[in-house]
Amino acid sequence: FTIAAIAQGYLFVQIRQAIRSSRGSDRFKSRAIRLVGAVIIALFCLNAYIMLTRMPWIDPPALAQVGLLYPVAVWNFGSLFSALLLFLVRAAGGLRRALARLWRSLSGEGATAPVDLGRRRFLRAGVGSLAAAPLVLSGYGAAYASKATGVQELSLPFGRRLRVVQLTDIHAGLYMTREQIRRYADLVNGLRPDVFVLTGDFISNSMSFLPGCVEEVARVQARYGTFATLGNHEHWFGKPREVSAVFRQYNIPLLDNAHRVIQTEQGPLAVAGIDDLRTGRPDLDAALQGIDPSIPTLLLSHRPEIFPLAARRGIPLTLAGHWHGGQIKLSFLGVDLSIAHAFSPYPEGLYRISDSHLYVSRGIGTTATPIRLNAPPEVTLFHLM
Repeated sequence: FTIAAIAQGYLFVQIRQAIRSSRGSDRFKSRAIRLVGAVIIALFCLNAYIMLTRMPWIDPPALAQVGLLYPVAVWNFGSLFSALLLFLVRAAGGLRRALARLWRSLSGEGATAPVDLGRRRFLRAGVGSLAAAPLVLSGYGAAYASKATGVQELSLPFGRRLRVVQLTDIHAGLYMTREQIRRYADLVNGLRPDVFVLTGDFISNSMSFLPGCVEEVARVQARYGTFATLGNHEHWFGKPREVSAVFRQYNIPLLDNAHRVIQTEQGPLAVAGIDDLRTGRPDLDAALQGIDPSIPTLLLSHRPEIFPLAARRGIPLTLAGHWHGGQIKLSFLGVDLSIAHAFSPYPEGLYRISDSHLYVSRGIGTTATPIRLNAPPEVTLFHLM
C-alpha cells in the first residue's frame, strides 16, 4: 500500500503539471487539479477499504460491479505501472538532456536550437498514451481474461480408470459471486466426473461468502463423491472448525490430514488431504495412516510444495493450486515472470518425480486484484488410467 500510495502521488504530480501547461484559464486549471486529486484519493481509499475489510456484501449487483468495484480495481492496479512507465520515461529524458549538455560542454558547441513547441506537444501526447497502456491492459484483464475459463484436460497413469475434476482457488467474494460459482458448478457437472476435488481457498476475505460457495459446489453430482481440503484463506479469515461445519452441512468430506477410501469398479483407491502448508498444521503421516500401500492414493494439498515428500511416499498423483499460475504473468523469450514463478518451483502445470506426478491448477478466482493477465482461469479434467 505504501508503493501504491507513492504511485498515486506521483501520477497526481504529473497530471497537475500537464494541466498547468495546457491552455485554459487559471480558474479552470485550479478546479481541474482539485477534481483530479479528489478522484485519485477516493479511488485509492475505496480500494484500500475493499481489500482490507471483510465486506459481507453478498452477491453485489452487476451495476455495482461494473460501475464501482471493477473500475476501482482497474485504476489502482493499472496506476502502479502507469506511474512506473512515466517515471522511467522522465528519467530517460533527464538522462538524455544531461548527456547532451555534457557533450556540448566537452565539444565546445554553442547554444541549443530553439524549442519546437509542436514536437513537445507531440511527445507529451505519446507519453500520455504510453502511460494509459497499463490501465487498458488492466481493464482487459478484469473484463475478459478473468472470465475466459477453459477446461484443461490431461491423461495420467494412476492405476484406476477415472474422470477426476479439480476446482481450486474459488475466492468467493465481491469479485466471485454465487452466480459465477453456479456457472462453474454447471460446467463441472457437464464433464461427468467420477470424483470431484476442491483444493482450498474457497473464500477471498470473509467467511460470509463460504456457505453460498459450498452450497453451489455441492450441486455437482460426482459418481464417487466430492472431496475438499483447506487453503490459507480459510485460516486467515475463518477458523477450521467453522469451515468444517459448513462442509458437513452440505455433506462434503473436508480432508484435513485425513483420507477416504473409495470402492470403484476397478478396485479401491484413497483420496487424502492435508492442511495448508504455511498457515495450517499439515500432517502427511496422519493423512496417509491406515491406507493399504497396494492401492493408489490421490493427494489433495492447497500448496504444491509438498510434492517432493509425496513422491518419496510413492503417491502417484498430487493435486494443488494456490499460485493462480502467477495471475499476472509476463512471458519473455520463453521465460515466465510472475510472483509465483519467483517464489515457487511449482507455479502451474504438470511436474514429475520418478513415477509420481503433480498438477498445479491456475484455479478460477483472483486475490489482491480481480485481474488476470496471461494466466487464464481453468477447470481441470483428469483422465486417469
